[in-house]
Order: sequence, then structure tokens, then C-alpha cells
Amino acid sequence: MFSILKQLKSSKNKDIRKRIYFTLFALFIFFIGTTIKVPGTKDYTSSLGFVELLNVMGGGALKRFSLLALGVMPYITSEIIMELLQMDIIPYFSELKKQGPVGRQKITKIGRYLGIFVAFIQGIVFSFLINGSNLAPTKVIYIATVLTAGTAFLMWLGDQITRKGLGNGLSLIIMAGIVFSLPEMFKQAFSILITSGKYQFWIGLLLFIAFVIVYALIIVGVVFVQEAERRVPIKYVNKTTTFESNDKSFMPFKINSAGVIPVIFASSLMAIISTVAQFTKNQAFIKFTQNYLDYTKITGIIIFAVLIYIFSYFYTYIQIKPEELAKNLNENGGFIPGIRPGKETENYVTKLLMSVTFLGGAFIVIIAILPILFNKITNLPQVITLGGTGLLIVVGVALETYKQLEGSLVARNYKREYRRK
Repeated sequence: MFSILKQLKSSKNKDIRKRIYFTLFALFIFFIGTTIKVPGTKDYTSSLGFVELLNVMGGGALKRFSLLALGVMPYITSEIIMELLQMDIIPYFSELKKQGPVGRQKITKIGRYLGIFVAFIQGIVFSFLINGSNLAPTKVIYIATVLTAGTAFLMWLGDQITRKGLGNGLSLIIMAGIVFSLPEMFKQAFSILITSGKYQFWIGLLLFIAFVIVYALIIVGVVFVQEAERRVPIKYVNKTTTFESNDKSFMPFKINSAGVIPVIFASSLMAIISTVAQFTKNQAFIKFTQNYLDYTKITGIIIFAVLIYIFSYFYTYIQIKPEELAKNLNENGGFIPGIRPGKETENYVTKLLMSVTFLGGAFIVIIAILPILFNKITNLPQVITLGGTGLLIVVGVALETYKQLEGSLVARNYKREYRRK
């Protein structure tokens, strides 16, 4: 860390510093946008339930009902839909996937249009959710259009960060939204535990210190698990002599390959069902969602955990296809020691993914339900949490950005050394 900071001070890395400044400036614009309300609307004072995840990712923009209330989640949703469509569901998208860069460019373009459409639909839904069901049709269209424009702006801003800044723009915007809400959380914790008079001063102070320490330990644990991987040794055959070469490498399988996507999938699904129940005004349906999909109740927590596990396996197998992996490994003359190429390698990778994903899914479930259990046990406001999806996102994006920065500096130093020789 300190060596990287030292390298950044060098005049030779001036362009990288400019990229960092541009990224910070763009995120500052995002912060300003989260504070500007949609004209003629009101704040949402009630609990958002599972939709709270969208509010956290947007830096509280949804509760304030700002211009950027929808954030980049409509585009993330469209990306997920596009991933699913490429799984031989629609032949056209499967063919585009096989066309390489040209196909990916078309898929990205379609995904952006789909993201705008999803944003408009979500804008209509949230205009009713936040501002009541008595809105005039013209008012609904107006609000939905403004919110869609906000999402389109964030998609453009994310592209600018990716091109001119440092890191993945959309990921950094999501991370920034979560980070913006952290000061308020610690401020609330300090107020309730120390200055509210609910506890004696020294007891409240000790509780606050314990809260900060536990939060820091959870961050360390998240970093450890996010970086943890199972390395499978790979050996290659020298094709000219048909003997094994001395080249040895590893095929890494991350413990948490799916990242935070399973939590987003699970929470979105439960939120959609709850929202549909509110719109239908069917009392039996509403009662069902309150009894079984309320994350403050044990049944809701269990269903939430099961969905996370299901989506963990689903998304992992989307990213890592054992059949394709075994085929590519065989075509490149590689093999796993003790495992025959072909079907046996595919079965081995499948079993390995099953066991690794089981551990990764358990980790995601613990982090996701930890704030729910914490609030139930302590009776503290929902704004004060330990762990949670937001923490997973912040740590994951921070590690990814740091590695990109480190890689850029290492590559640059290597080029300088090469030129000297």
C-alpha cells in the first residue's frame, strides 16, 4: 500500500493521478445527484423492506426520491437478463455470444436499451410505492421519465469513469452509494449508544467501541474470504514430443465466485413478489408475503437464505462451465494430475464447484442475514447494521480497483526497465 502511494507521487505517474482525480470528481457529481429531489415528490419515511438494498446502493437516494433514485440497478438487471438469454434460451443471443468482440458489442448495445426500458418500468412502480396510488397518469409518466433519465446519466457516467478514470465505473458508483451512507450509520450508532441517555456513558462508550471493532473484524473476514481460492494443479504436455513438459500452473477456483449477485437476485425476487402483492391488493396474497417473505421473521430469513444458496450455484455455473473448461483444457494440452481428460475432468470440476460453492454460499448467507439478526437482537434502527450486502460490495470493488491500480503501476515499471535494457 505505502509503496503504491510512493509511486503515485512520482511525476512519471502523473496520468494515473489524473485518472484518480477524474474518478473522484465523477463520484462527487453522483453524490450531488443523490441529494436533488424529483420535483413535486416526497421522502419515504416508512421501512423499504427488501427494497432497502436498492436504497443503500444508491446512497439513500431512493428514500429521498432523488433524480438518481433508481441508481444503476436497472442496467444491472438488464445485464443479468442478457446473461440468461445467452444460455441457449434464444438462439440469436447464443450466436452473438460466439461472434467474439462484434457479438459482445451488439449484446452490450441491446442490454443498454433493455436497461432504459427496465428503468422506466421501475420508475412507474416506485412512483406509486413512494408517492401513493392516487397519482395522475401524467404525473406518473413524468416521474418515471425523470428517473429513467437519471439512470441513463449514471450509465453514461459509469462509462466515463471506466474510460477516463480508474476501475469499473458502474461498480464504483454502487460502492460510492454505500460508502456515502456509512457516516450516517456510525453517527446514529454514536447517538443512540452514547448521547441518547439510553445507557450509562461508560457502558454506551464500550458498546460503541465494541461495535466499531466487530465491524472492522467483519471487514477483515470479508477480505479473507473474497481472496480465498482453491488452486487445482495443471500440467501440460509438450505436443512435439508427447512428453510432459516442466510447465506447471494452477487453475484457481474462488470460494465466492458469485460475489454479491446471489443476494441481489434473492432480494430482488422477494421485493418483486411483495410489490406485486401491494399492487393487487389481494389480502390473502398480502398476508402470505407478510408471513413468509418478511425478512424480520424466521420464515422470511430461511427463504432468503435458501434463495441465496440456489442463486449462488446458478450464477457460479453460469460463469464457470465445467464442460467448456474441460474441453479448452484438453485442446491446449493440459490436464489435472490423476484425472483423465474429457468427461472425467468435467465431473471432477463439477464436484469441486459443488463443494467450493457450498462454502461460498454459506459465507454469503451469514453476511447477508447478519444485519437482520443484529437488528432483531439489539432493537437498534435498521440504519445501524453489522455486515450485509453493502459491505460485500464495498470490499469486492475496493479490492478489484486496488488490483487494477497495482497492475498498472507494475506494468509501467516493467516497461521502463525493459526500455533501459
